[in-house]
Amino acid sequence: MKYDVNDECIGCGMCNGICPEVFEMTEDGVAKAIESDVLPEYEESAQEAKDGCPVSAIEEKI
Repeated sequence: MKYDVNDECIGCGMCNGICPEVFEMTEDGVAKAIESDVLPEYEESAQEAKDGCPVSAIEEKI
């Protein structure tokens, strides 16, 4: 599974705090997801970050 962070991101950093292996903060102050598939050991925390996003800016990519 892959994730994408859309333009609704407010840069709160919550996703990066929960799952830094998948989400990083850019120089622009918003989050970005890794482009590769999420490794199995990070799937649960990546899903937790998605579910906890206060503006629902994280989307699953198939």
